Amino acid sequence: MTSAGELFHLARKSVGATNVRTDAQKPFRFLLCGDPALLADFRALLLFGHGLEVPLDAPATLETIDPARGTTIVGSNARAVVFLARPGDLAGARLDLLQALRLPIFALVVDSSALATHPPGPPLPGTVAEYVVPSIDRETLRSRFFPHLIECCKGVEVAVGRRFPPLREAVAAKLTRGAASSALKVAVASAIVDHVPVLGLVLGAVASAGDMVAITGIQIVLMMQIGATYGKDPDMQHVWELLPVVGGGFGWRALSRELAGFVPVAGIAIKGAISYAGTIVVGEGAAFYYEHGRHMTSTQATQLYEEKKRNAMLYARETFDRLKRFGK
Repeated sequence: MTSAGELFHLARKSVGATNVRTDAQKPFRFLLCGDPALLADFRALLLFGHGLEVPLDAPATLETIDPARGTTIVGSNARAVVFLARPGDLAGARLDLLQALRLPIFALVVDSSALATHPPGPPLPGTVAEYVVPSIDRETLRSRFFPHLIECCKGVEVAVGRRFPPLREAVAAKLTRGAASSALKVAVASAIVDHVPVLGLVLGAVASAGDMVAITGIQIVLMMQIGATYGKDPDMQHVWELLPVVGGGFGWRALSRELAGFVPVAGIAIKGAISYAGTIVVGEGAAFYYEHGRHMTSTQATQLYEEKKRNAMLYARETFDRLKRFGK
């Protein structure tokens, strides 16, 4: 059986910090328009309203535009339009002129007398979604607006979070969900090999070792990405700071392997769920560390793990069923 240290070494060899460093520098823009005072408040929140330093190029990624001239904007790195408005402003706004940009358009209406409302998901390219908020502050926008904005930033999430501290929580959550989904699929695919006659006999040991390395690699990259999001250089030195989080992950993956070996079929879903939940804890544990300057307590990590494992069981079974149908 491969030891935790050997496994970490094998996974590290397959992980490079260069890609994460490149991700942190990718270009992007948010296009802002609407009420000038609200626009200034929104810029101030992203750039200065958190007491943290931001990269010098951060202000340049917030470009103020005139909707009447929106269709003349050229560039492929714009990710979304944010229109800041007061009650009644949308009735006379020419947001239709921006739809030719084929970008998601967030209409952020600030009404101090209204309860916050939001759509179930972010706007699609070329469409408008209205968000009503009582004020422009981090606590108000962090529940739906920021996560929806980050959903429109596929491929540049790390770069966005690195430049705008109020968005880092939403970036870390999105990166963690993606990594956990990848870990689940690796674990389920490996467990299926273990349970297929002949194929499992021939490849089972290789698959078990391979998925351990692959999932550990996924988690190392995730920690580097979250560290880069919080302004840290993506290197192994910062990963070592998070070893208590990774150590928990080793234990969960070992348990998943045992369960998959002794519980026929059901072990496939269990293995996937444990890999998913373990990766969630790694990602949220890393974000917690950078947010608060300390690790989660063991009780916090265990509660989070158990909650995510339960939620992942159904998803793991669904993934297994889809893979089974694909293989027929």
